[in-house]
Amino acid sequence: MATAEGAPALRHALALGLLQGPAELLPISSSAHATLIPWLAGWHSASMDGEQRKSFEVALHTGAGLALAIHMREQLLRDAASVDTQRLLVIALALAPPALAGYALGGAIERRLGGPRSIAFGLIAGAAAMVISDRSAATDASRGTRAQEDARPRDGLALGLAQAAALMPGVSRNGATLSAARARGFARDAAQALSWHAGIPVLFGASLLKAVRLRRSRIPSGQRSALAVGAGGAFLSTLISARVLDRTLREGGPLWPYSLYRCALAALVFSRLRKQTTRTPTSP
Repeated sequence: MATAEGAPALRHALALGLLQGPAELLPISSSAHATLIPWLAGWHSASMDGEQRKSFEVALHTGAGLALAIHMREQLLRDAASVDTQRLLVIALALAPPALAGYALGGAIERRLGGPRSIAFGLIAGAAAMVISDRSAATDASRGTRAQEDARPRDGLALGLAQAAALMPGVSRNGATLSAARARGFARDAAQALSWHAGIPVLFGASLLKAVRLRRSRIPSGQRSALAVGAGGAFLSTLISARVLDRTLREGGPLWPYSLYRCALAALVFSRLRKQTTRTPTSP
């Protein structure tokens, strides 16, 4: 039973919040899982409209972003203390494209690309990009060795364009930025660090924009409860996942296992869609 019209039941909101942590930190698309899990499981919340679904996803991202910022607080404070003009430019260029694209195209993307089929294609596209960029950097001795400190404005722009592309559900912000960083010649650990650093401003920026929009409309009390439970679960799971996965992610392993998982999830979606089409009676 849902807490409000179209809103997730509180137990489902909590489940999605707990899933948000590992899904956000790994390049498997947290937004895809937030949509596909209710759809595959047949939850009532799968019928949420685009605006409701995006509001819930932003609540999840808010909790995850806050937890990630807390986990990285020492490094973020060190970076802030040593910031220079070039680093500020890198950050700005990494933030501008997704901010502009989200403001101009966010509504259209929610309405037209938020379905299971579009998400499955996004999962496959992101998987292909990760494999190609990671393998290219790994097989070329002259590439794939740059450190995080070597980031230049062009690298920031590449990260920003990748984050803008990740507005398409299923692509994955983390996966897109990892692909961009590897394509720019960064080592796997440096690519992961850049992905985390580039993601925090975007997560909080999207949350702030959605919060401003939500203030203009009345949110049913049941939906507010689901948002709060989801955000709390996402905060807790991200904080735990970051501590558990920190060493593994910072060392930067190959990306193909994540690509394989993404393709398997996309195949499951296509299989379910085919079954639904088969079961739908044809008109005489």
